[in-house]
Amino acid sequence: MRAYLLPATIMLSIGAGSIAMAAPTTTDGVIKSLDMKTHTVTLADGTAYMLPKGFKDPGLKVGEKVAVVWDMKGHVHEASAVSIVKS
Repeated sequence: MRAYLLPATIMLSIGAGSIAMAAPTTTDGVIKSLDMKTHTVTLADGTAYMLPKGFKDPGLKVGEKVAVVWDMKGHVHEASAVSIVKS
């Protein structure tokens, strides 16, 4: 029984870590550029986010403060939602 305890504990800790990393991240920032043809929004910090294909533009403009909900897919920041932040 003990022989199975350590490997099981290691596998559970590795699995729990990957689940935590899969959670989406939210980033606030100011729009530096917006290109609806390529479906990208770039924030003032230089990070570009790919927008989903069916993205409905809520009236985004350059210079506007937004919150971007995103996941990392390979080397691409893939946004699932972009909302305007009221100050």
